[in-house]
Amino acid sequence: MGAAGTRTQPSREAEHCPPRQSPSSISCPSFSGAPGYRHALGYLIFLLRWPLSGFSLCPLSHAGRAAARRPRLAVRSLHAPFFPCVPSRRSCVPKPGFPWGLTHWGRSGFLLRASQEHYGRARSRLRPPAPASRVRSGDWRRRRGRERKRGGTRPPARAQTAAAAALAAMAERRAFAQKISRTVAAEVRKQISGQYSGSPQLLKNLNIVGNISHHTTVPLTEAVDPVDLEDYLLTHPLAVDSGPLRDLIEFPPDDIEVVYSPRDCRTLVSAVPEESEMDPHVRDCIRSYTEDWAIVIRKYHKLGTGFNPNTLDKQKERQKGLPKQVFESDEAPDGNNYQDEQDDLKRRSMSIDDTPRGSWACSIFDLKNSLPDALLPNLLDRTPNEEIDRQNDDQRKSNRHKELFSLHPSPDEEEPIERLSVPDVPKEHFGQRLLVKCLSLKFEIEIEPIFASLALYDVKEKKKISENFYFDLNSEQMKGLLRPHVPPAAITTLARSAIFSITYPSQDVFLVIKLEKVLQQGDIGECAEPYMIFKEADATKNKEKLEKLKSQADQFCQRLGKYRMPFAWTAIHLMNIVSSAGSLERDSTEVEISTGERKGSWSERRNSSIVGRRSLERTTSGDDACNLTSFRPATLTVTNFFKQEGDRLSDEDLYKFLADMRRPSSVLRRLRPITAQLKIDISPAPENPHYCLTPELLQVKLYPDSRVRPTREILEFPARDVYVPNTTYRNLLYIYPQSLNFANRQGSARNITVKVQFMYGEDPSNAMPVIFGKSSCSEFSKEAYTAVVYHNRSPDFHEEIKVKLPATLTDHHHLLFTFYHVSCQQKQNTPLETPVGYTWIPMLQNGRLKTGQFCLPVSLEKPPQAYSVLSPEVPLPGMKWVDNHKGVFNVEVVAVSSIHTQDPYLDKFFALVNALDEHMFPVRIGDMRIMENNLENELKSSISALNSSQLEPVVRFLHLLLDKLILLVVRPPVIAGQIVNLGQASFEAMASIINRLHKNLEGNHDQHGRNNLLASYIYYVFRLPNTYPNSPSPGPGGLGGSVHYATMARSAVRPASLNLNRSRSLSNSNPDISGTPTSPDDEVRSIIGSKGLDRSNSWVNTGGPKAAPWGSNPSPSTESTQAMDRSCNRMSSHTETSSFLQTLTGRLPTKKLFHEELALQWVVCSGSVRESALQQAWFFFELMVKSMVHHLYFNDKLDAPRKSRFPERFMDDIAALVSTIASDIVSRFQKDTEMVERLNTSLAFFLNDLLSVMDRGFVFSLIKTCYKQVSSKLYSLPNPSVLVSLRLDFLRIICSHEHYVTLNLPCSLLTPPASPSPSVSSATSQSSGFSTNVQDQKIANMFELSVPFRQQHYLAGLVLTELALILDPDAEGLFGLHKKVINMVHNLLSSHDSDPRYSDPQIKARVAMLYLPLIGIIMETVPQLYDFTETHNQRGRPICIATDDYESESGSMISQTVAMAIAGTSVPQLTRPGSFLLTSTSGRQHTTFSAESSRSLLICLLWVLKNADETVLQKWFTDLSVLQLNRLLDLLYLCVSCFEYKGKKVFERMNSLTFKKSKDMRAKLEEAILGSIGARQEMVRRSRGQLERSPSGSAFGSQENLRWRKDMTHWRQNTEKLDKSRAEIEHEALIDGNLATEANLIILDTLEIVVQTVSVTESKESILGGVLKVLLHSMACNQSAVYLQHCFATQRALVSKFPELLFEEETEQCADLCLRLLRHCSSSISTIRSHASASLYLLMRQNFEIGNNFARVKMQVTMSLSSLVGTSQNFNEEFLRRSLKTILTYAEEDLELRETTFPDQVQDLVFNLHMILSDTVKMKEHQEDPEMLIDLMYRIAKGYQTSPDLRLTWLQNMAGKHSERSNHAEAAQCLVHSAALVAEYLSMLEDRKYLPVGCVTFQNISSNVLEESAVSDDVVSPDEEGICSGKYFTESGLVGLLEQAAASFSMAGMYEAVNEVYKVLIPIHEANRDAKKLSTIHGKLQEAFSKIVHQVMITISIILWLISNMKIMFSENNA
Repeated sequence: MGAAGTRTQPSREAEHCPPRQSPSSISCPSFSGAPGYRHALGYLIFLLRWPLSGFSLCPLSHAGRAAARRPRLAVRSLHAPFFPCVPSRRSCVPKPGFPWGLTHWGRSGFLLRASQEHYGRARSRLRPPAPASRVRSGDWRRRRGRERKRGGTRPPARAQTAAAAALAAMAERRAFAQKISRTVAAEVRKQISGQYSGSPQLLKNLNIVGNISHHTTVPLTEAVDPVDLEDYLLTHPLAVDSGPLRDLIEFPPDDIEVVYSPRDCRTLVSAVPEESEMDPHVRDCIRSYTEDWAIVIRKYHKLGTGFNPNTLDKQKERQKGLPKQVFESDEAPDGNNYQDEQDDLKRRSMSIDDTPRGSWACSIFDLKNSLPDALLPNLLDRTPNEEIDRQNDDQRKSNRHKELFSLHPSPDEEEPIERLSVPDVPKEHFGQRLLVKCLSLKFEIEIEPIFASLALYDVKEKKKISENFYFDLNSEQMKGLLRPHVPPAAITTLARSAIFSITYPSQDVFLVIKLEKVLQQGDIGECAEPYMIFKEADATKNKEKLEKLKSQADQFCQRLGKYRMPFAWTAIHLMNIVSSAGSLERDSTEVEISTGERKGSWSERRNSSIVGRRSLERTTSGDDACNLTSFRPATLTVTNFFKQEGDRLSDEDLYKFLADMRRPSSVLRRLRPITAQLKIDISPAPENPHYCLTPELLQVKLYPDSRVRPTREILEFPARDVYVPNTTYRNLLYIYPQSLNFANRQGSARNITVKVQFMYGEDPSNAMPVIFGKSSCSEFSKEAYTAVVYHNRSPDFHEEIKVKLPATLTDHHHLLFTFYHVSCQQKQNTPLETPVGYTWIPMLQNGRLKTGQFCLPVSLEKPPQAYSVLSPEVPLPGMKWVDNHKGVFNVEVVAVSSIHTQDPYLDKFFALVNALDEHMFPVRIGDMRIMENNLENELKSSISALNSSQLEPVVRFLHLLLDKLILLVVRPPVIAGQIVNLGQASFEAMASIINRLHKNLEGNHDQHGRNNLLASYIYYVFRLPNTYPNSPSPGPGGLGGSVHYATMARSAVRPASLNLNRSRSLSNSNPDISGTPTSPDDEVRSIIGSKGLDRSNSWVNTGGPKAAPWGSNPSPSTESTQAMDRSCNRMSSHTETSSFLQTLTGRLPTKKLFHEELALQWVVCSGSVRESALQQAWFFFELMVKSMVHHLYFNDKLDAPRKSRFPERFMDDIAALVSTIASDIVSRFQKDTEMVERLNTSLAFFLNDLLSVMDRGFVFSLIKTCYKQVSSKLYSLPNPSVLVSLRLDFLRIICSHEHYVTLNLPCSLLTPPASPSPSVSSATSQSSGFSTNVQDQKIANMFELSVPFRQQHYLAGLVLTELALILDPDAEGLFGLHKKVINMVHNLLSSHDSDPRYSDPQIKARVAMLYLPLIGIIMETVPQLYDFTETHNQRGRPICIATDDYESESGSMISQTVAMAIAGTSVPQLTRPGSFLLTSTSGRQHTTFSAESSRSLLICLLWVLKNADETVLQKWFTDLSVLQLNRLLDLLYLCVSCFEYKGKKVFERMNSLTFKKSKDMRAKLEEAILGSIGARQEMVRRSRGQLERSPSGSAFGSQENLRWRKDMTHWRQNTEKLDKSRAEIEHEALIDGNLATEANLIILDTLEIVVQTVSVTESKESILGGVLKVLLHSMACNQSAVYLQHCFATQRALVSKFPELLFEEETEQCADLCLRLLRHCSSSISTIRSHASASLYLLMRQNFEIGNNFARVKMQVTMSLSSLVGTSQNFNEEFLRRSLKTILTYAEEDLELRETTFPDQVQDLVFNLHMILSDTVKMKEHQEDPEMLIDLMYRIAKGYQTSPDLRLTWLQNMAGKHSERSNHAEAAQCLVHSAALVAEYLSMLEDRKYLPVGCVTFQNISSNVLEESAVSDDVVSPDEEGICSGKYFTESGLVGLLEQAAASFSMAGMYEAVNEVYKVLIPIHEANRDAKKLSTIHGKLQEAFSKIVHQVMITISIILWLISNMKIMFSENNA
């Protein structure tokens, strides 16, 4: 049938199609009509015969039929054996008789209807209509032209809805009607299951009742059974013996190291005493302070994700040496230079003005003067495509950046949850340290030596917070006065500088300076008088008096030189000095402190002068302002002192004075001061000062010279408790005599001093030299004297006497106080000192150090023999006492000791434990004597009483205490011949202690809630207790020096007999009792069921069944028996009879192992103990792991196979423990949020650790147990996000293991399981879109979350499963977790990327293989990804189809259940929903990911594509359907936009905006703080806004923004510095440029693989169109020169291989390509121009070779240039002229085509393009002259009279210019001309009666419109020449132009013309039955006519007014 026949044939659909009916009203059609009908109806009959429930039949909508008709390629190969004759698509002619008159199978009114849910999802994931799926008007036009000649029918003009695209995709894959035969059901199965291929996560929501097949699958919501990793490695040995691959499958041999590291000693010599015999407790303490740290090091731990190197500093390190990428946007010339260049170009082109258009002279002239760019070598050679591809590939792969993630900042997140920081080394506590240097002390008169001391006092706490620092600033002359009384001074006593430590600095701290002088006759006032009245200036005047004073002083020094008297004092308010110094700008501050307003009364002048600029609140605001580490050094001059009052020397009086000093009206101001000058330097102490002495006078390291005057460290007495464990030996005693009352003593005792001695016996010679000297004296002395208050019988004292306690004290050690009366006047026969009393304090009382406040009676006589063991309170017979044995002497004794606990409960516990060790009975504790038979009860009570001890001593002795408790667990003592099991009591005590620490030391926790003190204990201190008593701990404990290593690795040999399904022995210590194999769940139930059983504290076995060897076949028993066994027998100790060893030592050489006992005790504990253990589970987990490692180390099991490392019973305990803890997490996560979060992370870290030491398959099974518990709970939760968030944290921590890749078996070959149940992928496999071969199952498994994949790559499978489930659009309540799960994947990949172990490309490919399913998962999320293409207006990413639009077409879909049944997919019968995710509601929009999350996902995708094996990718691409490949291309398209280079200018602009925003934020914050807006409301508002944009998905939905806690987030990537420097901006641009280049090169690599994959297939056109689309989009973006070179090379290769793709199929893309190439031909970078010119020339050449001309390219290039010069702002003619010259040069040098017309045609084209350029130059000249500009544009448009596309372009440009100037009437006329031009050509292309017949139709609007008549012969067959192929030469294009014209006429007020335009439009909309458009048109017409009527009425009224006025005028004139 000819073309004419086609025109006359009544073929329009409307003629055969009655109004659409509802499905219920449709009658079954008769079986007649075209064969196409037979095809469809035969298929229908077949389906009706096939008994499948759930099918529904419905007619296709108009759009649906159109879509179903599209795929030509798929239909060509149809066969239909069911009917004898099924014609091809082109011969499907409608026949009369069939009521619906459909033309072929694609328009049959029936298709299977799928469920809304399934196709809603499928449609939402469709890319916007893919090239093959999208029918363009131009395609139909060309097709129609060909069909007319062949006699075909005309198809509809276009497809209108998205449903069409979905059904087209189905049809493309031969979904229905390929083979109508008995095998069609299988075919349908194949096609429907294809919808799920590559995305098995789509299966997870199915609720299918009834098993359609015998296959079973594991849904994604359930964890699969992991592979037994140890067995797998044993049975699948790697062929490679060594090398990187071998390292990839095995843990390294040095994976774990046990290191004994000598602890750091601050001092040059150890503080440990050198005593030969020491108390056991002292020995334990010293061992605890000196033994090496026992550290378990995971050598590769830093390579785990917790230590990801993508922090800012480390990234900069990895970014060094990056090449600078050249971008045209950065290379744009400077504005002024650019303008000058343009002016020059205009001048050079002035000759064009005088040249008529059409003359070639000017073009030839200019081109001859232009220089071409460099030609590409070998471009014109005929090289095979394979060779070109290889060369391109080599060039692309060279000089690539290896680490993609180093160019991409890591996501902005808090401290990673998987980071477990190494705890700080336990060390001595220091507060903030202050260095005080005493420079000089000068009085008005210098007559005698003065002795000074410094100390810190806290007024608020009323406590002295440091020991005294004694310093001597006397001159040598003054010191000489005391020479007879003072021994030679030790260097240690000559210190004049001291370092004070302040743990709790506050505004109440004072530095108190006290002065003493030599005792002399007279009270303090008399002695101080000369210092107050004499002045230095009056020295000559008072010379005699001064000489007399000196003489008296000399006498007193000679006689009383060893006695002192109080003299004066002053105080410095420390924090005022510190804050003042901090506020000054000088390096050093001088502050004068005086005490006189007139003569020096008390006044701190710096309060007003120095701190004048600081508010008073700042200096008194509390502890926050007290920072002693960063203030400027200050020099203080203290000018005035207060004299001491003899009756006010006590500390209580001092606190009153200090408090009074802070008041403005101080009493002290009225006192007369002693004038002096004391200069002191105060500064922050340096980190490591030289020449420093500890409080014990030991030299601190860095002490180069012992002769240098030292600096003393002053011991702090903290104002409040400090909770730090002891780590150094310290044993000091401070004695503070306070007062003495001798008022009632008879006799003369007035000048009283107290001599203090530390005695080790009663003999006077037994005084020990352990009293520290003060200043300028010997280092130690045997005695110390208090200062004398003259003539005072009841003196107060203020001395501090410091004693070095011996390590071992006996009952004979005591303090002896001897009271003397000192005779000040020299009398004959009167001794200097007379003893007047004695008293003492025994140092030990019942074995405990005696300290505290004492009020002692004083004896008048020497104490009798053996007095030291008694207390002075005991009335000894025959002794005389002062005041009748009343207490008259008050003294305080304070111990600072790391030996003596000073806590009765701790003392008792240690004493009992030591008694057991020494086997010393009876034990005396307090008043009790504990016998051996009572020891057990006492020991247990002492353990339970530990909870009553004070927390501070518990913390101080924490290490020793825990060591002892652990020892009791593993070595049960033997008491009275019986083993006493103290495991339970010790476990309870440990749980109680660590919980106390956690609750009371809240500020001492890390981010996981781990107490740092406990973490340090485990990491450094804990080790397995020694196996035999009195032997050192295992390892080189006390042997300092060398560091010992032990390594642990997986053994290569594994006994095959050990498998995971082993029989489980249930008894720990009684092997006879065991049970049948049972699962951990059953075991837990049995344990829980036995909670009521008796668990007495002690299980004493004196006899019992003989122990059977482990592994003996157990006899079955009931659950209760098992539980009884576990709770009773396993806790019992050994059954051996007592041996000689046990009798001798009290301890058995036990076989108990700590980790086994710990696990057992934990499993069987209950009630509050279990709760305590759960609260601090991390502690027991880490303890257990370290114990396991040490056990392997000491037992040489490092080389043992993992399965044989630990006994079955222990593994049972672990399984039960993990199961119960997982159960706790699941059941309590809503109630105990914080605790559950800690418990969850603790469990995860525990399993992470176990992977390093245990059977890894067993650990995987534990992980599965946890997953199983969570999954079962999720089913019942309405909002699962909290629990899923916990599971994410759990998984992320486990996957942070340093050997995560190895654990995933990256080298394993995926094979389906041996069982008859195939994997998900086998059930969902589809026939390839490109081949009829069976899909390669192994490849499919690698790219899907199939069961084999999830089993063998277990952890990676869990990660990707979580990603798939959470990103699912139907996942209710999980949107907040998107960022969290994406960050997890991003973190893993970035860690792999930077891991030096995986730097080899072969290894990286293996690693990437673990993430291949990620590609499919991300493909599924395309509609949810952030649309980065919104900024690309010209070629934006097609909009993803909205869910509700598609689901409105659900009437034509198949229910999901039925579709899956047809596909043969195995779905188990589920008793609960297949997922915890709720089904999405109809019409729900997809939630779009944030830009950050989308970017993170896409960078992960690119990493996988970059590193994956290309061969594997190619095989997978071969198996993908057309739809899926197009979706992948969509994803790549999005990646191009996502990683587009921003440009330096953008970075600079962002920087300025950020700075501005920061100021705005600061203003808002201030506003919130000041109260005008509630800060909380502001926080809530901002957090909600953040939630809407990019939720963080933290564990409990608390979308917390980090900006409120910036001080806590050192992990954050963004720097606090807002205003970036130029160098930083340059660096950012450098990184962004390299990232953009690398990302696009990865995309290019992938496109090449896709091209190679599809090049041999029949459906290649649709895919190649998509490839070309991505390529063109990348060319349109801001790209580097490096990338564009490779891109052009790929484009040239693509066009070379598939020329018909551009020139026949993808005409619009041909136009796009020409436009892109031309744009790059005008680039300012020569290399880009060279490649673009080469590509453009080859494009012409290939077009010419196909048809001996290149009309299409010629037309498209010309149109593109017109469009380019009309729209581009920075268009440079000179650069384009160079490119044109380059093309001309290629044509001249192309020898092969020299004899053809090709060179001439190229020259014609180039000259024509050049003329357009010339016109453009003139247009730019006349930019300011709109009339001239429009004339030029009209002239150009006139020149394209025979080129409708170009003419249309210029007409539209003219319309645009008119619109800009609001010339709406002119713009409307241009649009009418455009519409007339389109109508003229459309009438030749489309035979539709309702369309205008040509430009004649528009004559009523404009008479000039006949200019648009088609006068060229070309237009008769436009399809051949490639013209009229633009989007406007369609029916919709015509409608659009007319609507624009009508709108412009309306704005111009030309309403009559509006009517004329709508006359043309109305028939078109009527033909399309578009009621909505018609309604709008008629509404606008009504509006137009109303305005006409209004205008007419106004005009008439004006005319009437004029007539009336004229009548009046005429009448007046006539009159």
